[in-house]
Amino acid sequence: MAETDLALIEQRIYTIRGARVILDSDLAALYGVPTKRLNEQYRRNRKRFPEDFAFQLTAEEVRSLRSQIATSSSHGGRRYRPYVFTEYGALQAANILNSARAVQMSIFVVRAFAKMRETLRAAPALAKKLAALEKKLTSRLNVHEAAIVEVLQELMQILNPPPPPPEPPKPRIGFGP
Repeated sequence: MAETDLALIEQRIYTIRGARVILDSDLAALYGVPTKRLNEQYRRNRKRFPEDFAFQLTAEEVRSLRSQIATSSSHGGRRYRPYVFTEYGALQAANILNSARAVQMSIFVVRAFAKMRETLRAAPALAKKLAALEKKLTSRLNVHEAAIVEVLQELMQILNPPPPPPEPPKPRIGFGP
């Protein structure tokens, strides 16, 4: 499998519930088995799949995912909520499927997950750089904001001048007591 194939696998990995996962249909296609067969083997071997290896998506997660990847929601599409597999779950699925292609492809799936993990490790350095840039821009904006607020206050005074002071009362004409 070439580097482009590894990139195709990476495109099928999503982050759901804070975990990087691959859909059952994508994993089944990679392993060369029908999705129905993969899910059948998964259900038969549930004890081998703790919650951090595989789980079924909620209805809200399915809607969110459909909007991201434009899957079919009408007849001809899925009629049930899909399962997703983490890196360990994908490897375990290859073991329960026990086909030569599944074992071979599991290596590439694990490599794709590992590559994504390495990319995310570089993220803290990037996050620090972005935070420094944000701080720098914020300080600049604060100076500009103060100037803008001052100009706006002056404009408001021009547009809405304070009311003139009331005129003093007129003196009474005539003799006083």
